[in-house]
Amino acid sequence: MNKKILMIIIPTIVLILVIIGTVIGYYILKQLYPKDYSEYVEKYAKEYNVDPKLIYAIIKEESNFNKDANSHKDAIGLMQLVQKTADEAGSKIGIKEIKLNNPEINIQIGTKYISDLIKKYDGSIKFAIVAYNAGIGNVDKWIRDEIIEADGSNMEKIPFKETNMYLRKVLRTYELYRKLY
Repeated sequence: MNKKILMIIIPTIVLILVIIGTVIGYYILKQLYPKDYSEYVEKYAKEYNVDPKLIYAIIKEESNFNKDANSHKDAIGLMQLVQKTADEAGSKIGIKEIKLNNPEINIQIGTKYISDLIKKYDGSIKFAIVAYNAGIGNVDKWIRDEIIEADGSNMEKIPFKETNMYLRKVLRTYELYRKLY
């Protein structure tokens, strides 16, 4: 074959393969990082002024979109809420019967709770995520004892390994949702 033709054909084939690979990769990522329960996520994210992509990231990491998920720490449902937290957050918005396996109730309460945490920590999504996992009392103590800085600059010093990893996973997943959607 003519050398000039090969110099045109080979880069064209490579470009086509790169495009096909990118499209397939994008499709696979959307399957791995879905937007299930979007009618509830979008509704309550808007109502409580939270980025819906953050809610998808939390659901992905907490339950992988399994509405019947239960943890060894008695966390239930999509956003893995413990009953005490759900009761407190639910009472603020007038929910009397809290069934955490109900996707709408779980997402509404979880979104309200993360919204309250973001407000409590002056708009810090990182602190809200950490408090969502480790509890407000622990986060406030870590800040008060200067284990972590109030500005969030040294979040890698979170004393709970599980919470440290949780923060990283949710932030990574949140970034993926922001890029995909």
